[in-house]
Amino acid sequence: MFPTAPLLLLAAVVLPQTKWQEIGRTSTGNSVFLDGKSVRKAPDGIVTARLRVTYAPPLDTPKGKVTSSRAVAMFDCAKGLVATKESVLFLNEAKGVVFSQRTIAKPGFGPALTSTFADVALKHLCARKP
Repeated sequence: MFPTAPLLLLAAVVLPQTKWQEIGRTSTGNSVFLDGKSVRKAPDGIVTARLRVTYAPPLDTPKGKVTSSRAVAMFDCAKGLVATKESVLFLNEAKGVVFSQRTIAKPGFGPALTSTFADVALKHLCARKP
């Protein structure tokens, strides 16, 4: 009846899952992860990457506890600035239960607040490598 269904199931099983690499912690102890395959450096020097943060303890909200977030951010290493292109806060990331989701049409660059996920990522992605 559906001859392609077994192929789709096989493809879903065989496709590699994202490997999140822990790159540091925020001042409140939240782990910051980087999707290494997402890192791109543009000709103008701007680095774009996908990041993930797990909140321990979860953040209390009227809708429930936010346990993690994901973001796509841009880093201007020369100026030490960051801009967020997309952000998603999850009530349950494993089940895909979203608390809020934003896509910024025209992200603006600004300083990364000390010891936030953006600061941790900026330091990691823009570290001078020998």
